[in-house]
Amino acid sequence: MTAATLTISSRNYSSWSLRGWLICRMTGLDFQTEVLSGTDAGSRAELLHLSPSFLVPRLRHGDVVVWDTLAIAEYLGETFPKAGLLPEPLAERAHCRSISGEMHSGFVNLRSALPMNLRAFHPAFPVFNGAKADIERLCTIFDDCLDRYEGPYLFGDRPCLADAMFAPVCTRFRTYDVALPPRAAAYRDTILHWPLMIEWAEAAADEPDEIEELEMEF
Repeated sequence: MTAATLTISSRNYSSWSLRGWLICRMTGLDFQTEVLSGTDAGSRAELLHLSPSFLVPRLRHGDVVVWDTLAIAEYLGETFPKAGLLPEPLAERAHCRSISGEMHSGFVNLRSALPMNLRAFHPAFPVFNGAKADIERLCTIFDDCLDRYEGPYLFGDRPCLADAMFAPVCTRFRTYDVALPPRAAAYRDTILHWPLMIEWAEAAADEPDEIEELEMEF
């Protein structure tokens, strides 16, 4: 059996680490998780949004080393083609790749205004206009997918790559008490009750709180 290790920066704060971990679990990969200390300079820079490019999450699988969440997804999709990371029909695969790519490269205002923090809860948190536009776009994506593929996940009755990509956004909606239309709220709850998300959140609850700057900000 080929040894695999996924290096992440934080379960509580790192949305990209969550995405990479979900993708690895969804494929059935047997892997160990290595968590960088919050005192590591590179890890802190990534978590505090000071580094636009940091090589976490990073997957080492035998002699292969791959970083960036979508690159990890493409590699594991090729390695485990029966895992179903992408829908089977061609048009649905293209749609899934498109919205996953949009999440990967967009929603900058939401990322900066509502950083991921699983252990926090900020009721009635003020959401500014830039982030509101991002939230509206997210709700449009959710509505479109749920209309086309009939849920409860974005592409039908089982989670796929797109759900892993949007899962951290659902945690932000809960953390900052974001008011959502009923359908988007139902999708948020589906993701938050996904067994893999529950497993991740339970591990995050036991993680040492080493990034004081993020708590001070909010």
